[in-house]
Amino acid sequence: MAEITDDPAVAIAFRVHIEGHDIGTFTGCEGLGVEVQIEQREEGGNNAFVHQLPGRLKYTNVKLTRTVGRDTAKIRSWFASMATDGLQRTTAHIAALGIDGQPVVEWDLTGVVPVRWSGPSMTADGGKVATETLELAHHGFL
Repeated sequence: MAEITDDPAVAIAFRVHIEGHDIGTFTGCEGLGVEVQIEQREEGGNNAFVHQLPGRLKYTNVKLTRTVGRDTAKIRSWFASMATDGLQRTTAHIAALGIDGQPVVEWDLTGVVPVRWSGPSMTADGGKVATETLELAHHGFL
C-alpha cells in the first residue's frame, strides 16, 4: 500500500498580486483553465474518421469573488493607477492558501488585463452579504 505524503489541495482563500499591486485575498476563484481548439478536417475517400487537428490555446477568464471589506480599496487603487498610467497588459500571481495560510498551489498569469469589476448590490431590506467580483483575461500561464 502506498503511503500518502501530501495533503489534498484544499484551499480556503486565494491571495492575488497583480504587477506590484497587492489586490488582497479572495474566497472564490473560478475559470483557471485552458482549452485546445480543435480543427476538424475531412479527408476525401476516408469515411472512417475525421481528422482532429490541434489549433490554438484558449484561456478562460478568471473570476475572483469575496465579501466587501478593507481589500476593496486595493482594487480601487489599482484601477486609479490604470487611469493615470494607462491600461497595459501585465502579470498576475494567484496563490491558493491552505488552512494554515500557506500556499497549497500557485499560478502565474501573463498578459493580464481586467475585464470587469462589479461591486455589491445593496438594499436596506436585503440583509445579504455584500460581495464583489473581479474578472481578469489573460494570455496564459508562466
